[in-house]
Amino acid sequence: MNVPPSLVENDKVALIATARFIDSKQLQSSIDRIEAWGLRVVKGKHLLNQSDQFAGTDSDRASDLQTAIHDPDIKAIICYRGGYGTIRLLDLVDFSPLTANPKWICGYSDVTVLHSKMNRLRIPSIHSTMPVNFESNSEDSITSLKNSLFGSPNQIEIDHHKLNKIGSATGELVGGNLSILHNLSGTEVDLRTKNRILILEDLDEYLYHIDRMLQNFLRSGKLSGLKGLIIGGMTDMNDNQIPFGKSAYEIISESVSGFNFPVCFDFPMGHISDNRSVVLGKEYSLEVTEKMSFLSPI
Repeated sequence: MNVPPSLVENDKVALIATARFIDSKQLQSSIDRIEAWGLRVVKGKHLLNQSDQFAGTDSDRASDLQTAIHDPDIKAIICYRGGYGTIRLLDLVDFSPLTANPKWICGYSDVTVLHSKMNRLRIPSIHSTMPVNFESNSEDSITSLKNSLFGSPNQIEIDHHKLNKIGSATGELVGGNLSILHNLSGTEVDLRTKNRILILEDLDEYLYHIDRMLQNFLRSGKLSGLKGLIIGGMTDMNDNQIPFGKSAYEIISESVSGFNFPVCFDFPMGHISDNRSVVLGKEYSLEVTEKMSFLSPI
């Protein structure tokens, strides 16, 4: 992997929006939080634009991402929020400069598109909270983003969940939002999962959609070669008038019941207040015991 350098005091970071438009009311407070870490925030030229539900046109959003990629003084790119629209930028942006000068890309949810692109380029990226969530985030969530940017590894320990599968594994950590990864299947940025630890989260999906996506992962082989599976928040799930009959966690547990790799549920990541940062593309150790689960960078 072509690992971006850790940040140091006075480094510049770009703040951009690749998907949904942003509410400017929270903008300054989130900038203040990042600058309190000793970093200098450079706002994308089109950060406050709006075109229907998007943060400006595709061209606007792609331009801000491209500018951040090309600027040698920008050491990290922090996406302000998710929503939908990042996938529309892939063909409008030249990512090749990152192979010579890698930099951190941070975010989650719709930003999974960029994480998958970075993984194809063999450049690690940070699955993390985003500034839109700072006001509702736990302190551990925000601190974990700072730690990841400055090169301090986050070891995460959580209590046992009844659906966990005991075991241990080491491997490259990959993943993100389940719906986005499903949508990327069969494309040039389709996520490769063999011999890796897969981490998943999702929001506002129908339970039968969760089952349908897991069936796709099963039939396409995305689950059969895993070293381990980590499930974060499956938040605000929906059901039909006739219930599906299982929770999202139960659907996932059933889908991987025939495999021997360890599975960890209720991990602190996703559309929840305690959304901890992990470095996708980095080697991790996963240990799931009868009392606790541990995810540790190697």
